Amino acid sequence: MSTKKRKKSPKTATRTTAAKAARGGAKAAANKPAAKAGKAVARKTANKAVKKSGKPANSAPATTSHKAPSKPLKSAPAAGPKSALVEGAKAPAFRLPRDGGDSVSLADFAGSKLVLFFYPRADTPGCTKEAIDFTRLKGAFEQSGAAVLGVSADSVKAQESFRNKHRLSVPLISDEKHEMLQAYGAWGEKSMYGRTFQGILRTTVLIGADGRIARVWRNVRVDGHADEVLAAARGL
Repeated sequence: MSTKKRKKSPKTATRTTAAKAARGGAKAAANKPAAKAGKAVARKTANKAVKKSGKPANSAPATTSHKAPSKPLKSAPAAGPKSALVEGAKAPAFRLPRDGGDSVSLADFAGSKLVLFFYPRADTPGCTKEAIDFTRLKGAFEQSGAAVLGVSADSVKAQESFRNKHRLSVPLISDEKHEMLQAYGAWGEKSMYGRTFQGILRTTVLIGADGRIARVWRNVRVDGHADEVLAAARGL
């Protein structure tokens, strides 16, 4: 017998290839039902998801756009002051204690002109000068038919000490709850040394004999201010 391997004949190779193909086809046929079943389950699951979400199962996920809007957005306007005192408006009523233990109200000056000067704190340099200036011109204001009142958030005791120390003759009102200060727009945000806080805004208001606001001075500078108010009272 020859030691050389016998070569397969073309017929034998063909039969072997056909057999392998047959076996592969049988396996593929066997796997088709399982594949179809898997696809059917996937379709049912996708259909349920569509019914619940209302969106197509194959829709692409939403993406967030980081592009700038085509039109600039308008910011909401800043809120204005709760009580904006304007010329011509009726003067807000008040009744508060004053130095000496009595109380004073707007009704006490019905039919006459009235000057209200709001100052931040008793016995401080600017407030002292302002109160002294109005005291100096008190007689002139009376001749023009106007009374003068000073207003701050100091206690009655502090107002009395302030009056006695500087011999002030104008009545000083104590508004510790800031009710009158807010009504007349003399209470708001202030800044000092880089710090912001709520406090008294130096303000002066001239009320006419008709009980209406005739003139408002805001962010008052003390020098010459009392003389300016007197001139306005004389011309009213």
